[in-house]
Amino acid sequence: MASPCIGLFDSGIGGLSILREVRRLLPAEDLVYVADQAHVPYGSRPKEEVRSFSEAITRFLIDRQAKLVVVACNTASAVALHPLRRTFPQVPFVGMEPAVKPAAQATRSGVVGVLATPATFQGELFASVVERFAAGVRVVEQTAPGLVEQIEAGDLDGPVTRGIVDRALRPLLEQGADAIVLGCTHYPFVIPLIQELAGPNVQVIDPSPAIARQTQRLLAEKRIAADGVEPGRVVLYTSGDTESLQAWSARAPEFAGEIERAQWIAGTLATVA
Repeated sequence: MASPCIGLFDSGIGGLSILREVRRLLPAEDLVYVADQAHVPYGSRPKEEVRSFSEAITRFLIDRQAKLVVVACNTASAVALHPLRRTFPQVPFVGMEPAVKPAAQATRSGVVGVLATPATFQGELFASVVERFAAGVRVVEQTAPGLVEQIEAGDLDGPVTRGIVDRALRPLLEQGADAIVLGCTHYPFVIPLIQELAGPNVQVIDPSPAIARQTQRLLAEKRIAADGVEPGRVVLYTSGDTESLQAWSARAPEFAGEIERAQWIAGTLATVA
């Protein structure tokens, strides 16, 4: 893709939840997405490893004329966003920030639950968000081991997935949480299941639309928004199995695009000839 584009990346297909909202809000923009499925999930990996992957993927996107990069992964945002901004000062970045602020505003019980990976909870970004926006509110952290892998496999409502979500929600609900923050970009794909198991009195907060709006604001601020009226192109790269990404691409019109294979060679991401 030779024209300037918006680059997005995640450890897998989770960032497609962000791409979907960006596509809806900014249909004229060309989008290039990288799913690093060779290394999914990032959540349990060492911080330095995730930073290394994130830097290499950013270089890959810049080589494809990315004018802005969306780090569409909570784990990568938590551990790599600030280093990426230092390494690539010429590139505007949009990162994932756990939506604690709207949850703190929405809660009636005063208890907010956050579903995320261990790396997200351990990052400075999460601590900063809680400190800034959760005054007077109790924030309860909860991981959901295995959920990313189930979503990657396309199992959004099977018995195993239901069991993982139920076990993750139960301690949050028992402690009175009435607002649940989705702190992983994979999790919006199981919102119907989360809502079903949490019940009608619990608000599930998806950060994806807010990330798309921030992308729009930054493009306008930098004066780099696309000015065409024709729909932009979408190119999806995976470092894993193209068939898996193809199956996900067929799930929604916003995901439809060209699918390409990329591979890791000595720490560098490259296309497959």
